[in-house]
Amino acid sequence: MKLTLPTVQTKQTAPAVTDEKQKAKLQRALQDFEAVFVNYLLQTMRKSVQKDDEDGGGFGGEMMQEMFDYEIAKHISRSASLGIGEKLYRQVTGEAMPKTTVAPVLPKQIVAAETAKAIALEPQLPVQQVRAMKRNTAPSRSIKEAVGQYDEIINEAAARHGVDSSLIKAVIASESAGNPRAHSSANAKGLMQLIDSTATMVGVKNVWDPKQNINGGTKYLRQLLDQFDGNVKLAVASYNAGPARVEKHKGVPPIPETQKYVRKVLQYVDHFTGDKE
Repeated sequence: MKLTLPTVQTKQTAPAVTDEKQKAKLQRALQDFEAVFVNYLLQTMRKSVQKDDEDGGGFGGEMMQEMFDYEIAKHISRSASLGIGEKLYRQVTGEAMPKTTVAPVLPKQIVAAETAKAIALEPQLPVQQVRAMKRNTAPSRSIKEAVGQYDEIINEAAARHGVDSSLIKAVIASESAGNPRAHSSANAKGLMQLIDSTATMVGVKNVWDPKQNINGGTKYLRQLLDQFDGNVKLAVASYNAGPARVEKHKGVPPIPETQKYVRKVLQYVDHFTGDKE
């Protein structure tokens, strides 16, 4: 006996979108959706890569990196689709998604275009969010261990000169990474990188002696704090660029190296303060 199966008639569903303008809007929306997914992948991969201590850039630098990643993600979604947007477009319109011609995007062009946005956006964020993002930079484990070897000397110097030990550690980590033999091209020496004139002024006879060097550097920090009415940011800027420049500009001098240095030290202060708590 031969069985005959009933024939099932499938009903063809009409495309939900037929207007060309609507199709173009749909295509852009789906590409943006795919860009969000690609950006998430980029951010996830970045978190798995250890940051270089010298790369800290603070809040503005991280915001620029996020903007850069999103622009790259949009470029990928438009020029080399992962297929997510295309499948959704076909389901809604019944057609293949039109190919998009995308001009090559250069990193420098993206950075230049987004710099003003990054600067303008920062003041609009909640204070708590800004502070949290600014605390992202921390010294590496090796630097923390190197600085930690001098805890006893640091605590003695902090008590003697009335300077917070976290600030002393932050300056050591930023100046010499805890290396007592560090010697810069500017002839700064030792843990807190004293130049000869500063060492003489604070009474350091042997800059290569960690105890003398840390005590001398801390004494100098105390003088700078007194000069700028306890303003830690200006004292730190003065330690790097000299108090005359800070006085001249009535604030942190517009020197990229000094501005980066101040951000880094203050972020390290937050980190070392957290260790004490």
